[in-house]
Amino acid sequence: MIETILVWASAAWLGILTSISPCPLAANITAISFVARHADRPGAVLASGALYTLGRATTYVVIGALLVAGLVAAPGLSLVLQRAMNKLLGPILIVVGLVLLDLIRIRPRRTTGFGTGWQPRIERMGLLGAWLLGVLFAVAFCPVSATLFFGSLIPLAVAERSSIVVPLAYGIGTALPVMAVAIALAVGVQAAATLFGRLQSIERWARRVTGAVFIGVGFYFSLAYVYLA
Repeated sequence: MIETILVWASAAWLGILTSISPCPLAANITAISFVARHADRPGAVLASGALYTLGRATTYVVIGALLVAGLVAAPGLSLVLQRAMNKLLGPILIVVGLVLLDLIRIRPRRTTGFGTGWQPRIERMGLLGAWLLGVLFAVAFCPVSATLFFGSLIPLAVAERSSIVVPLAYGIGTALPVMAVAIALAVGVQAAATLFGRLQSIERWARRVTGAVFIGVGFYFSLAYVYLA
């Protein structure tokens, strides 16, 4: 049971780290500015924030569930993954850790891939637009978010044979910082600005600590399941 809780917590932490990384955080700032257009109506702010986070979370769950279920359902591939996943996790975690520490740099995309006219159309959709914005930003993977999702979360979910719960924990993790800012906006704009400043400072050390932990765990898995097996 404790191991299961640790897996869920790890997935949620990967989601939080994804949400406060520079590229996703920039997208979230855009989303919060969209939500903040109802600053004079706290209830509308909370509803828009909740629907935005729901859009992000459900998108990650659907993508993760499809990938994991497909990998686990294939009998031959599932057997290979069960035997090899612990061996693969070590090198994967080391590479992800190097990316988080900026020792391996991936050139980010210059645009999110959406046209300049998307915002007026989404604004006309009202609360449904907040949900759609969450979906669109969730599928617009940046280098760091793609590395964390495909390089860390999916192998973790496959190793646990969890096509729903682990991706769901990740999706909730991506939603938590944004929902916190939406609540702060409902309380006051100054509180939201203060919270965003803290998130940006937290991201710097959180990414470095997580990268160091990933490298350490990756070396442990490599020694335990590759060299000493």
